[in-house]
Amino acid sequence: MSEIDLNKLIKDMNLEVLCKSDNTELKITKSDINRPGLQMAGYYKYFSFDRIQVIGNAEWYYVNELDNELKYKRLDKLMKYPIPAIIMTRGLDFTTHAVETAKKYNRTFLRTELPTTKFVSKLTNYLEDLLAPTITMHGVLVEVYGIGILILGKSGVGKSETALELIKRGHRLVADDAVEIKKHDEGVIKGRAPELIKHLVEIRGIGILDIKRLYGVGSIRNSKTIDLVIELEYWQKNKEYDRLGLDDEHIEILNTKLTKITLPIKPGRNVAMILEVAAMNHRQKVMGYNAALELNKRLINGIDNK
Repeated sequence: MSEIDLNKLIKDMNLEVLCKSDNTELKITKSDINRPGLQMAGYYKYFSFDRIQVIGNAEWYYVNELDNELKYKRLDKLMKYPIPAIIMTRGLDFTTHAVETAKKYNRTFLRTELPTTKFVSKLTNYLEDLLAPTITMHGVLVEVYGIGILILGKSGVGKSETALELIKRGHRLVADDAVEIKKHDEGVIKGRAPELIKHLVEIRGIGILDIKRLYGVGSIRNSKTIDLVIELEYWQKNKEYDRLGLDDEHIEILNTKLTKITLPIKPGRNVAMILEVAAMNHRQKVMGYNAALELNKRLINGIDNK
C-alpha cells in the first residue's frame, strides 16, 4: 500500500507544526479527508478516524460556543482516536487545552493560513497524486496530436528512435526507457518519467540526449494521460497480422483497459508516420467513426444489392 510520511506532508504543504506526535511509524495511507463537524457535535458512529482531520471556521467556532466542560469532553474524545493529523485552516488559534489534550494522546496538530475550501482541494490533489496506484513499465511515452501513446517492445526494437523521429515532426516526449504510470481516476492512467531520466533519451551508438536542450521546451511534457498502447515487434513471416482493424486488441494496466495495436517492424516501414496515423485514427474512433466498420458496411451493402 502507498503511504506518505508525515514529515514529507508538513514540508510539501508548508504547514506550521504546533504539536507533533513522536510516533515515527505514523504514515498517511488515505487520500480522503474528514471534517469532524459531526464528531464535535458528539456523533461518532461513522467516524473516519484514519483520515486527516481538517478543522475550519464552522467546526472551531461551534466547539468554542460550548461550555468548557462539554468542550473539553468533546476534544478529549476526538483525540482518543488514532488520527494521523489534525490541521487547522485560516490560521485559527488553538486553545491551550486542545494542545495539551493532543500531547496527552500523542496526536499531531498542524496549521495553515489557507482558507478551508482552497486547502482541502490542494491537499486532496496532493494526496491522490502520491497515493495513487503506481507501476513502472519499460517503454516510451509520447504525445502525438494530443493522444498519449505508450510504445512497448523488446529492447533494441526501435522505441527510442521512433520517439526521436516523432519529436522532430513536432510531437512531444514524456518519458523514455522507463515510464512511471499512476491511476488517478477510474479509467484514467497517467505516465511520467522518473526524475532521474526526465527529458532524456538514449540512442544506441550516440548515447544520452537532452531533448529539452536540443529541441526546446515545446518538445517535452512532464506527464500525459495514456490513451493508446502500441507494441513494436519484429516482423514474423508466419504470423497473421490484423489488416482491417475490425478486431480490437486491448491491454490492462492498473486494472484499466486500453486499446492496443501490435505493429510489425521491418526495413522500409516509416514507424513514426504510422504512429501519427494511429493517433489520428484512434481519435476518429473515440469521436464515433471507424473506417474498418465503414468498409465492412459497404461490403455487406454491396453483397445485398447483388
